[in-house]
Amino acid sequence: MDGRSDRRRRWRGDESGQAAVALVAVVPVLILVALGLIQFALAGHAALTAVGAARAAARADYTGGDPERAARRALPESFRAGARVHVGADAVEVEIRAPRSLPVGPRLPVAASALLGPADGVPGG
Repeated sequence: MDGRSDRRRRWRGDESGQAAVALVAVVPVLILVALGLIQFALAGHAALTAVGAARAAARADYTGGDPERAARRALPESFRAGARVHVGADAVEVEIRAPRSLPVGPRLPVAASALLGPADGVPGG
């Protein structure tokens, strides 16, 4: 055998590290996609929580209670400290910050609002 065919055979057959290199290239992308999906789920949870708190505030206002107190009580402990509740003439808005999937990066603000009923409520209701 000559030296050229021997080198050619070694070059073609030496692909044992290719799968490892491909895996190293793909795994970080998969991790980032997974973290993005987790962050999206956390933001969705925060949005549903804010909606529930806004509705609780609107019910409290309708029945003559304190809407801000009702909104804060409807929130889980982890959301209460940074919550902002604004009661307007015809609506209440609750803004909270969604948790992060990583300890770095911004916490996304999530807001929800609910309309307030008439000031005197519904007669007989």
